Amino acid sequence: MSLAYEQFRQVTPLAGVVLADNPSAMTLDGTNTWLLRDEPSRRQAVVVDPGPADDRHLDTVVRAAGSVPLILLTHGHADHSEGARRLHELTGAPVLALDPAHRYGAEGVAEGAVLNGAGVQIKVWATPGHTSDSLSFVVPGDGPAVAVLTGDTILGRGSTVVAHPDGVLADYLASLRRLATLEGVTVLPGHGPELADAGAAARGYLAHREQRLAQVRQALADGGPELSAMDVVRRVYADVDPALWPAAEWSVQAQLAYLRAEGS
Repeated sequence: MSLAYEQFRQVTPLAGVVLADNPSAMTLDGTNTWLLRDEPSRRQAVVVDPGPADDRHLDTVVRAAGSVPLILLTHGHADHSEGARRLHELTGAPVLALDPAHRYGAEGVAEGAVLNGAGVQIKVWATPGHTSDSLSFVVPGDGPAVAVLTGDTILGRGSTVVAHPDGVLADYLASLRRLATLEGVTVLPGHGPELADAGAAARGYLAHREQRLAQVRQALADGGPELSAMDVVRRVYADVDPALWPAAEWSVQAQLAYLRAEGS
């Protein structure tokens, strides 16, 4: 399937996306900038993760959104947050983030907050692990939630990095267990395609992490506890593109810290 960069695509009745033209090994196809509103015809939208500070991208987002009451950040990594200040300047909308360094015109947002904009209610869940400031945004429906925006906590494909030392594996596993309660809820991720079931995706991520932990334990048993994180990467992530090994090293460092904490 060919990718449509810098074009608005309606994904669900409540959510559409503009895919930033910043593909890489770490960003997959690029950063998803999400627009939320109660109906596609409304000329107003909440923007989640403005993406890079790229004029073409931000102009597309503004045209697709119309007026913008709120700008939300799932976390502060530059591929999600770099364009936030410029979008704030273009629209006047406050930028809400957990980390004060990424807030503009607002006091911020944290676990348990309930936000309203463009006819949509948004519940804030703290889902740390990928980073300490990672948030997910749950959009409730008449019954169960209808969507969850997960940033890099759950991606549209592949697995994410636990960005040690800011990211903590124990926190990440707890966040995945929380997201696993969202049975049948659509995942709108920070990168990659949307997913049909947050519960199933989170359980798959948990199984993958348990498998990796078992492999790290075995690598240490075979090679000795003095193995460096990169030594473990070479053994455990041999099936992964070596271009991703530096990112895998972060995750291994987080895994080693987790195993030390539990006394393994």
